[in-house]
Amino acid sequence: MNRPIFLIGFMGSGKTTLGRKLANHLQKEFIDLDQLIVQRVGMSIPEYFERNGEHQFRILESQILKEQTAANVVISTGGGSPCYFDNMEWILRHGTAVYLHLTAKALHARLQQSKISNRPALKGLSGEELLQFIEEKLAEREPFYTRAHLHIDQLNTSVETLSKALQKYATAD
Repeated sequence: MNRPIFLIGFMGSGKTTLGRKLANHLQKEFIDLDQLIVQRVGMSIPEYFERNGEHQFRILESQILKEQTAANVVISTGGGSPCYFDNMEWILRHGTAVYLHLTAKALHARLQQSKISNRPALKGLSGEELLQFIEEKLAEREPFYTRAHLHIDQLNTSVETLSKALQKYATAD
């Protein structure tokens, strides 16, 4: 497979965790788009959001996304990356998009276990409010996510199964 692999999905869907494992399995480089942004701006994403707002963040995110043209990489995108500007079209044209799908309830359980303060969109949310936010945002973003080349049930898919699905997709292309 001589195109970058872009992992897309909601925050908490496992893009970074599975991305590292997949890159290792395929002997490719792993790139976390959020980490590239942090390195570029020299501050955390919550800090950048607070200082510059979401719109400026999305512009920067789109710019850094479109710099990722190396073929031998697995890229974990931010949860909103495919949903702004022409990012999803760009991902579909320049790489293989893999949607890591989880239900709102599964995402809710995972996000409650994570450090919510690192996720600007979730600031101050918990319990039922958090679940409602996830359901609404997921419904809003799903039309972008479902355009991916491959859809993976994140709860029941191993790195090996994902790797085989990618190989099958590449040979069918």
